[in-house]
Amino acid sequence: MDRSSRKGVNPAQIAGWAGHSLEVLLRIYARCIDGGEEQARRRAEEGFADF
Repeated sequence: MDRSSRKGVNPAQIAGWAGHSLEVLLRIYARCIDGGEEQARRRAEEGFADF
């Protein structure tokens, strides 16, 4: 879960692979998702740079 989410794989796809709904995946594995905030901020800033 953690490696896939860090690589930008859609969480809904990860949930499907795991046999879970997205809600269940996030509830169970939310504690595993860390360190992605800085990367997400950079991506958001890059996306808005064109505006």
